[in-house]
Amino acid sequence: MEDTNPREAEQFYSREENKRSILIFALSVIFVLLLLVGRCFYIQFLKGPYYVLASGRQQQMLIPQRPQRGVILDCRGRIIAASNKIQTVFAEPRAIKNIKKVATELASILRMDSRHIYKLIEQSKNPGYVKIKETPDTNQCSAACKIHGIGVHSSWQRHYPVGPLAANTVGFTGTDNEGLSGIELRYDKQLRGSPGVNIFFADARPYRRPIRLKQQEGSPHDGMGIILTLDSTIQQFARAELLKQYQEYEAKSALAIVVEPKTGAILAMVSLPDFNPNNISSAEPNSFRNRVITDQFEPGSILKPIAMAIALEAGVVKTNETIFCENGHYLGKGFGHIKEYRYHKYGNLKLREILIKSSNIGMAKIGQKLGRKNLYRGLTLFGLGKKTGIDLPGEVSGLLRPVNQWTGYSVTRIPFGQEVSVTAIELVRAFCILANRGRYVRPYLVKAMVDSEGKVTQLKRPAPPIGFVVRPEVADWIVTDALVGVVNEKKNGGTGWRARLDKWQVFGKTGTAQMAKKKQKGYSENDYIASFVAGAPAEDPRIVVLVSICRPNRKLGKGYTGGAVASPVAAKIIEKTLNYLQQP
Repeated sequence: MEDTNPREAEQFYSREENKRSILIFALSVIFVLLLLVGRCFYIQFLKGPYYVLASGRQQQMLIPQRPQRGVILDCRGRIIAASNKIQTVFAEPRAIKNIKKVATELASILRMDSRHIYKLIEQSKNPGYVKIKETPDTNQCSAACKIHGIGVHSSWQRHYPVGPLAANTVGFTGTDNEGLSGIELRYDKQLRGSPGVNIFFADARPYRRPIRLKQQEGSPHDGMGIILTLDSTIQQFARAELLKQYQEYEAKSALAIVVEPKTGAILAMVSLPDFNPNNISSAEPNSFRNRVITDQFEPGSILKPIAMAIALEAGVVKTNETIFCENGHYLGKGFGHIKEYRYHKYGNLKLREILIKSSNIGMAKIGQKLGRKNLYRGLTLFGLGKKTGIDLPGEVSGLLRPVNQWTGYSVTRIPFGQEVSVTAIELVRAFCILANRGRYVRPYLVKAMVDSEGKVTQLKRPAPPIGFVVRPEVADWIVTDALVGVVNEKKNGGTGWRARLDKWQVFGKTGTAQMAKKKQKGYSENDYIASFVAGAPAEDPRIVVLVSICRPNRKLGKGYTGGAVASPVAAKIIEKTLNYLQQP
């Protein structure tokens, strides 16, 4: 074997090593190129739409064009709620280097204290926005915009010209112009309209200032206007009279409602305490409730005409019938001991006298004649225990327990308004049925809608059930005979005599319901709900009015019953309303 030259061997190994290095390098380059190609493919093809969108976001700014919120009108076209466009001068703290200089310049333009402006900018927790002044004039806006870091923007501000007059019914909006309660919430979609969007080319962060308009996506469409059945004048009558009594008797709360019994149109709806929707921040949260649809209470004697109408319709009693009222004490197995209010000792009473004198024992005996099933069925036909479907959010239903949950006491207590709870809207609907000669009535608040071009569209509502809840002759007798006697026959014990008017014949019924004790069984001896439901003229009722005042202060010594507290308010509302409506 021939010997190998060491130098040649060294050169050979060196060449082999260089080849390997070149190969590794080449492979590495190829690998990196493949990675780059793959990355480019991933970015351009797989993630391309994402980066196009992200790039677009960096280059453009979306500024919504908010439409004008629809107006809310009363039945005579008077404005209850509307939106006005306002200008606001604002500062962008992060864009201002010399706050003192900017505050001084701006103060002379806006006629404000420079120290106040300095404090607003310097202490702002929002680096992008701080409000300086609302509703400046045109010259002030133009001059303020020339200062670096100061801008002007337009917005819609909701305004309620009548203040608290119909606040609990109409409701209010939030800072984003979204309805939060009442009609504003129930019809928010229709009132709000639909926005448009302006797309601007914008500069880079941090200021993101719009440079020029790129495109406009859709145009804003103003919201629909709403016409209510409420009449601002009648609402004022009801609120003023109710507020006076509410304050005089230092009551916890109070409500009043005025309804057209033939149509169900609500002319006035008042709930106290109320609030000013123009200044929501200062309102007590408890005042936001519309107690007409949210508060349940035992109706007391005000339910007696309904129970009697059911008994007459069922044929278990007749209008000329006489019932022995046990001289003030009725005791029996299974239903306990029933007494008359103020321990009256009534003997034989005609049906109309039972209502005029408001006999508990007379009504208990009528309940026994009716029986559980007939009484329950009749109350449900009058709508008790069911929502009315009024076009407001938050309505609750009263409580009428199923017959299988009744005790021996129930059939004797429910006819005079215990063991059952109602809402005011349920109760006034029941009396509207009587005033409408037994026909069913569905109360409502929204009459029509108006588009941006002024076209009025009457709202379509489900037709009420066909037929009568009670026969017309039954309803007429209750209204024009028995309930007229409650108002006219003071000497015969009529508790509603304070509601008598010279010009029109009023019918009505008082109710003084004891409130249940909290966390205990039984009823309070000091807490009452004083109510009165009435209507006029009795021969052809134009309106039905319900007034209910919760917890009048007995310590004042002025009275606490429905006759003493609620009936004078209802009388004044009826008198003023019928004069206003020019009722002959």
